[in-house]
Amino acid sequence: MAKRLIDVSHVIEHGMITYRGLPAPVVCDFLSREQSRQVYAPGVEFHIGQVTMVANTGTYLDAPFHRYADGIDVSGLPLESVADLDGVMVKWQRGRAIGVEAFEGVSVRGRAVLVRTGWDEHWRTDKYFEGHPFLTAEAATWLRDQGAALVGIDSLNIDDTADLARPVHSALLRAGVPIVEHLRGLGELPAEGFRFFAVPVKLAGMGTFPVRAFALVQ
Repeated sequence: MAKRLIDVSHVIEHGMITYRGLPAPVVCDFLSREQSRQVYAPGVEFHIGQVTMVANTGTYLDAPFHRYADGIDVSGLPLESVADLDGVMVKWQRGRAIGVEAFEGVSVRGRAVLVRTGWDEHWRTDKYFEGHPFLTAEAATWLRDQGAALVGIDSLNIDDTADLARPVHSALLRAGVPIVEHLRGLGELPAEGFRFFAVPVKLAGMGTFPVRAFALVQ
């Protein structure tokens, strides 16, 4: 069978809100095509864009530095921790709190564990920000102890945002396990048999950054 590439990340657009309370990205021209015609030879034009945004925009990856001052930032993540990972997709539609039972019988060691809740269907609506599914602290501890390489989810936050202790971020990032939030389209993936990629720009001093997350289905 032919291999397929499946994009599981959101498009970043001017003015979109990823998380309430954080500013929307500003996408604009630094040098427009019209302006460039005054710079280059006749018939030659270029476009140079400019983006102003917070790092938590669109589909993004959390590195340990996001939570811990002594943690590795996105520029220091080894490529093997965010690219060409053996993937497993777990479907959950039994309430908000995703416990250890969601992963019963699933081999997670050394794998990217992607949790499909279907919450991405509310993207760019008010409902996306209220009542999202999340992992429990016990589930995060189990994934850490079982050796998950990366954990991703297709909802607003991998933690319950009402819990200011953020136990899931704390457990996974302290163990060096990257987190990917705001995934989309996980229903296009099989439960197993794919490779997962979520590589951020190699930018120093950042704990989070948007990614073009995708899967290679064998």
